Amino acid sequence: MHKHIGFGLNLIALGLFIPGILLPMFSLNMEMSAQVSSSVLTSSIVDKELSILATVEELWQDQRFIVGALIFIFSVCIPLIKTSLVSFAYFKRHTLLEEKIMNFVASIGKWSMADVFIVAIFLAILSTNHADTADNQAISMFGFKLDILISSETLSAAGVGFYYFTGYCLLSLLGTHISQLSLHKQP
Repeated sequence: MHKHIGFGLNLIALGLFIPGILLPMFSLNMEMSAQVSSSVLTSSIVDKELSILATVEELWQDQRFIVGALIFIFSVCIPLIKTSLVSFAYFKRHTLLEEKIMNFVASIGKWSMADVFIVAIFLAILSTNHADTADNQAISMFGFKLDILISSETLSAAGVGFYYFTGYCLLSLLGTHISQLSLHKQP
């Protein structure tokens, strides 16, 4: 019974994984404004919504190959390999191959915690929400004095992909754990 539940949870996790890597994980908006006397000029500096795959693509284009590759490996490749192996092991019931596959999945399970780490990184990025800075400057020219207030505001929010990916992480860990429990209960 544990084996069926674990397999089912891994399939549901895979269903959450796909939108989790394709849909925006977070949005980031940074605006700068300058106030001179009573006039205000506002400009959007950054306005992005990034998914995991869009983040990897952007890092690759910015030639940050190591960071992009690490995020791709730990957030896309290892989860797909792990889910594929657990699914394959499900159909190899009560065999030595099933046990070897599940032991291998358990050994890479430590590495699959990196996907949880990716979620933690995105949460850290989201902690910049409503970070405001302001600088007041006074300029004097030809006897005139101008007060200039320059400020910036950073807003960030979790996207729907964040929730899908978090759901994937939790269900995948639970499903794999339950699948491994079934190995110990086999005759």
